[in-house]
Amino acid sequence: MFRGKKYKESAKLIDKLTQYDAQEAFGLVIKAAPAKFDETVELHVRLGVDSRHADQQVRGAIVLPHGTGKTRRVLVFCKEERVQEALDAGADYAGGQDMVDKIQKENFFDFDVVVATPDVMGLVGRLGKVLGPKGLMPTPKAGTVSANIAQAITEIKAGKIEYRLDKTNIIHCPIGKVSFGAEKLADNYSALIDAIIKAKPSAAKGQYIKSCVTASTMGPGVKIHQTV
Repeated sequence: MFRGKKYKESAKLIDKLTQYDAQEAFGLVIKAAPAKFDETVELHVRLGVDSRHADQQVRGAIVLPHGTGKTRRVLVFCKEERVQEALDAGADYAGGQDMVDKIQKENFFDFDVVVATPDVMGLVGRLGKVLGPKGLMPTPKAGTVSANIAQAITEIKAGKIEYRLDKTNIIHCPIGKVSFGAEKLADNYSALIDAIIKAKPSAAKGQYIKSCVTASTMGPGVKIHQTV
């Protein structure tokens, strides 16, 4: 893989064989972030589970202590009489069949999170084939299927993220921006790791967290020491 000059210079700051403690790791990520924009910092956690088995799935949602640094656009599916309530609570878009039509006919995807009230999930289900592959399908486990629209929107806007295992048994999650500083990034990291540990399936055997790597959008990866 071709790597640019800035990336190569940044990579020299990091020992690939060393597993750093969290605070030191995020300090290195910040130093090694080569871009001129405020890069997103992500966490990549490889788990000792098999995502092919239903009893070894790991999925949930958590409000990060310091948010993600990104303003997330929220689409709410609800009955017509609750549309204004959703908009007043901070939703960027809200509706029912009109929003389904907009997505299907106009390929509208100007949103980052979808929230739905339980009574319209039959309607939202029609969009499963387009929302599902994008990771946008609302689910009770992620707190995005809720009768309490205001609470769901408030949590998302405050920095609620969903974590879920991919096909390679890795969880990928944004945990903030380079501008947060090492301390806030470490706080967000601790909150996410605690949530992942609590979500450990009973069917999981052996070492649960196989590896934990953090990196900025354009920077090299830094390994974080984990013992779980």
